[in-house]
Amino acid sequence: MSEEFEPKIVGFLCNWCSYAGADLAGTSRMQYPPNLRIIRLMCSGGLDPLYVYRALIGGCDGVLIGGCHPGDCHYTNGNYKARRRIAVLKTILRELGLGEDRVWLRWISASEGGRFAETIRDMVADLKEKGPNPLALSWAI
Repeated sequence: MSEEFEPKIVGFLCNWCSYAGADLAGTSRMQYPPNLRIIRLMCSGGLDPLYVYRALIGGCDGVLIGGCHPGDCHYTNGNYKARRRIAVLKTILRELGLGEDRVWLRWISASEGGRFAETIRDMVADLKEKGPNPLALSWAI
């Protein structure tokens, strides 16, 4: 019996917008897959791209970075910083052949619980189509 592949996703979410949007989706009882594990950040601009890379090599099939919409950052320009960092990270992943499309950056506000749930549904469907992360510690002891 083979089990259907269920992707593992790590989400780095901004405390003020994306995390609050996830909370709204939960309190509103919106349905979305349970494949996401959330790490709350004060700002998406504070995310070190090394943590995204480590999540991928550690076995996660996808990484979601959620932040405030451009222009609405509680720390003025943190989401712009996140956008630049993730663009550079994706370039590095692409050049190394490591699946840049497994990293999603989405702007989700506190009032967009539906958008949050839809993003998770779309990401899980996309990752199921791609299959398990080939980068995941195949060289582990």
